[in-house]
Amino acid sequence: MPIKIPADLPAFDVLTEEGVMVMAEAQAAHQDIRPIRIGLLNLMPKKIQTETQFARLIGATPLQIDLQLIRMSEHETKNTAAEHMEAFYRTFREVRDEKFDGLIITGAPIEHLPFDEVTYWEELREVFQWTQTNVHSTIGVCWGGMAMAYHFRGLQKHALTVKAFGCFRHHNLVPASPYLRGFSDDFVIPVSRWTEMRQDEIDAIPELETLLGSDEVGPCLVEDPAHRALYVFNHFEYDSTTLREEYERDLAAGAPINVPCNFFPDDDPSRPPKNRWRSHAHLLYGNWISEIYLTTPFDMARIGQSRTDLRR
Repeated sequence: MPIKIPADLPAFDVLTEEGVMVMAEAQAAHQDIRPIRIGLLNLMPKKIQTETQFARLIGATPLQIDLQLIRMSEHETKNTAAEHMEAFYRTFREVRDEKFDGLIITGAPIEHLPFDEVTYWEELREVFQWTQTNVHSTIGVCWGGMAMAYHFRGLQKHALTVKAFGCFRHHNLVPASPYLRGFSDDFVIPVSRWTEMRQDEIDAIPELETLLGSDEVGPCLVEDPAHRALYVFNHFEYDSTTLREEYERDLAAGAPINVPCNFFPDDDPSRPPKNRWRSHAHLLYGNWISEIYLTTPFDMARIGQSRTDLRR
């Protein structure tokens, strides 16, 4: 089954060319099926790039996905055309009375700020609480995951002296987890952040379980069953060239940046990088959607009525 997105969304043509099954909204309306309804709360400056990255992953499953693009009500983006935002996005205020099978909350380039100094923090806290009544399962990515872990569990992010930047080896710590079906024991994931969550602080909360971790850059994927949430601190969704683009951007701006570790062949920025994480990215998001399909109520009005484990 395909992912259902507007035919004029830029991601539609990109994914069609890549062979991802996409379906226009008008065509999907004729199918007698309840699609899995996924919201993408996009906090990234490059909205179109981020839309495409996540649509690519959630559109690769056998289920029909209805992707809804959401933005913060209190924040206006400066990096994406107003016409695009008006055409394809709704504010959180516009969707907060609706139910979703899943929600993805992206990262945001505001790691240097304490959480409560973020201009839209109070509204984002409202989003987090809303997920407990209106969303069946939520993924928070990078800063979004750290912010969720802070809100629900009081976990602090800690500043790094050197940016964690590159492709780092990670370990499958809980192979029996349904979210890790098909995962290798050892693999690389793109990392791009100036902060970290610490494993000992996560371990101090018995309700949390770390599913993926790295000897070099710490925890990556943490499950919080009581809040029906996954916290993903690294970037499975990145394109093959995203780290290169970030590296070149920082170089051009004169910002302190190292060549991304283990990304370019022989660490040579003149050589094209190879994507070594794509399969695990598809596995993670495919497994997440599979778990949603197996556990979400068919009657969407019942979403959020129980706060029990997803596997019940």
